[in-house]
Amino acid sequence: MTMTPVTIIGAGLGGLTLARVLHVHGIPATVYEAEPSADARTQGGRLDIHEHNGQRALEAAGLTAEFHAIIHEGGQATRVLDPQGKVLFDTPDDGTGGRPEVLRGDLRRILCASLPAGTIQWGKKLAEVSALGDGRHALTFTDGSTVTTGLLVGADGAWSKVRPLLSDAEPQYVGITFVETYLRDVDRRHPAAAEAVGTGSMTALTPGKGIVAHREAGAVLHTYVQLKRPADWVDGIDFTDAADAAARVAAEFDGWAPELTALITDGETAPVPRMIHALPDGHRWDRVPGVTLVGDAAHLMAPNGEGANLAMLDGAELGEAIAAHPEDIEAALTAYEQRLFPRSESEAADTHVLLDLCLGDRAPYGLIDFLSGALA
Repeated sequence: MTMTPVTIIGAGLGGLTLARVLHVHGIPATVYEAEPSADARTQGGRLDIHEHNGQRALEAAGLTAEFHAIIHEGGQATRVLDPQGKVLFDTPDDGTGGRPEVLRGDLRRILCASLPAGTIQWGKKLAEVSALGDGRHALTFTDGSTVTTGLLVGADGAWSKVRPLLSDAEPQYVGITFVETYLRDVDRRHPAAAEAVGTGSMTALTPGKGIVAHREAGAVLHTYVQLKRPADWVDGIDFTDAADAAARVAAEFDGWAPELTALITDGETAPVPRMIHALPDGHRWDRVPGVTLVGDAAHLMAPNGEGANLAMLDGAELGEAIAAHPEDIEAALTAYEQRLFPRSESEAADTHVLLDLCLGDRAPYGLIDFLSGALA
């Protein structure tokens, strides 16, 4: 059985930032990731990285220059349309905003590249974890290998296998489903949709539903359809039949401008439903020796533009706490969690406000009022 002093489950942005900050401070860590390689799947779309959390984490990781090299120029442009495609709000990207856009995959790549060879152990899906006492834990992976940990960090997302060591909380459906689609080579093949979205992000909303799209590098439009629907709504659509699923989802937007519904019907890949889950507001746990959580494992929320930023800040602050208390891991974990819990609770409250702005009774005008103040 292998012994690893700092063991991180999950090679997402939070876990990788933690490993990198520890490396900066000369502290070795091992990251175990279920996926077989860094390129095993698409890593999602664009992220806006904020000065006070995501960029602060990248600075702690010593990766500010690498971050600037992957910024999507023009990505901070923001517009809101009505269902007929009329522009209600439009702010261009003048290069001065504090939330530059990058692709999640590019961000993960620079984090992976910043770690010593062998830090990330790919193809290691956690099957079982148990406490051994004295803050140590035994991990068993699906390939039969085992590890004993000195410090265990769950960075393994919404359905974390580490979380049950600390908390009985489970994610619950929040009543909203996103449907993800892509259009490619858009300036040539889908010019009307490309014009509607513009160079950055486009949002078209009415109470209870909306279409949100981002332009990504390589002339790609990445769309999330947003719908307030009961949990069984997804079961009523056969998402294995791409054309029928797209038509069924587009029917929710009957009468909307064709350049908007084209973002659903004209995609080159099958629509993918994503039911949105969240942990209870104010989720926290009593101190358990030798284990803690970062990112969605700790504070899963509905999408609010902060998830990746918070995960990286969690990783950075935990790494800094360990570096500040290298001989007293419990002091490090206590210091980290004392900052984590109130921050997570505040962000969860803000998420409810944002969801109401986007899908509540005043949509889209509540969002426009918010953007007018936030981007002024």
